[in-house]
Amino acid sequence: MGETWGVLAAVLSSALGGTSIGATRYLVGAIDPLAIGAFRFGIGFLLLLPLVLIQRRGWPARRDWPAVIGLGLLFFALFPILFNASLIFTTAARGALALSTLPLLTMAVGAVLGSEQLTVRKTTGVLVTITGVAMALLSGLSAAPEGAWRGDLLMVAAALCMALYSIWSKPFIRRSGPIPFTTMAMAAGAACLILASLACGSFAPVAAFGVPQWFGAVYLGGFGAALTFYLWAFALERTTPTRVAISVTVNPIAASLVGATVLGEPLRWNLVVGIVTVFAGIWIATTQSSPVEADPAVQKLR
Repeated sequence: MGETWGVLAAVLSSALGGTSIGATRYLVGAIDPLAIGAFRFGIGFLLLLPLVLIQRRGWPARRDWPAVIGLGLLFFALFPILFNASLIFTTAARGALALSTLPLLTMAVGAVLGSEQLTVRKTTGVLVTITGVAMALLSGLSAAPEGAWRGDLLMVAAALCMALYSIWSKPFIRRSGPIPFTTMAMAAGAACLILASLACGSFAPVAAFGVPQWFGAVYLGGFGAALTFYLWAFALERTTPTRVAISVTVNPIAASLVGATVLGEPLRWNLVVGIVTVFAGIWIATTQSSPVEADPAVQKLR
């Protein structure tokens, strides 16, 4: 049941992340990627901090601080810069497809580092989900601005940062718990982004913010940072990095459904087929059927 809850938390995290893409695309026209990241993770940190203070587990052990801070800079500073910058050059659909390479990257890096076993079932599930994402975004992939490949490569680089974070953070999350770990890591990333934004004058356009811009910033901080990445850490504590990473394919599906229900965009056949394919792939990758995968020796590798 612990692993099932981990997978469900990862799926919910990725669904919330899908709704954050729209808010990010909206804010990109008002402020630069540095300031967006500073708002997102600065607000996220402030919301998570009270939860750490009332928990009995407290902060991560002092010996883990350098690693936690380093992971925070990787995921909550470098990742959002690459993610936000990619959406300047490419479309949301192409960016979402590039980000959906995360489970493939996580699986490959995990196998190279020896932290997770590469199995036929997980590989099949990952490939099926990526196919589902491509089908769901079929209508949006053809519309590409000039130089969109730059944004696509930036998003793949962001996915690699996320893959490394998911693999390397697992032991620290188990020792300190998801909330303290995420809060300290997010604080490191937010501090870096805030200092960089101040140095570059990235906060200057904030003076012209209206209610919609502030709503977008607060939404990114509350749902796109605090809740999304707490759930991600919660999931990593309970299941393998690849099984967590595969849930990111729900991200563009959620974004498409929001567009269909809130913005009145048409619900095309390819989106429906893509949704079914994505969840079929997640089921394949997150369930066990072979004796090899159920073997206790294999479970230790996870």
